[in-house]
Amino acid sequence: MGAIADPVRREILVMLRDGRLSAGEIAGRFRISRPAVSRHLRVLRQSGLVRDELVGRQRLYELDARQFTQLSAWLAQFVQPHGWEQRLDALETEVYRTRRRRRARGAADEAKENTA
Repeated sequence: MGAIADPVRREILVMLRDGRLSAGEIAGRFRISRPAVSRHLRVLRQSGLVRDELVGRQRLYELDARQFTQLSAWLAQFVQPHGWEQRLDALETEVYRTRRRRRARGAADEAKENTA
C-alpha cells in the first residue's frame, strides 16, 4: 500500500487509532502546512484506510478497520513466527497430519469391508 509509505500518513494513522479527529486537530500536530496535511488525508481517504464525515463545519476523520484486516493479512507473510507461535504452527501441522492418516485408515478399512 503506497498510502502508508509516507511517514506523515503513518503518523496520522497512529493519531486516529484512539478515535476521530478533525482535520484541524490533525494539521495542528504537524509542522507542515494545512494544505499538505489535507493532501495526506485525501490519499488515506482514497486508499480506504480512513473515512471522513462532515459534522457541522468540521470534517472528522476516523480509521476504517476493514482495510487494515487485508493489510495485516498481507504483511503476515513477512513475519516469521517466534517461540510459542512456531510451536503452535508445528502442532497444527501434526493435527492435520494425524487427521489425514485416520481418514485414510478409515477409508481403507471401509474398502476392505465392502470387498469382503
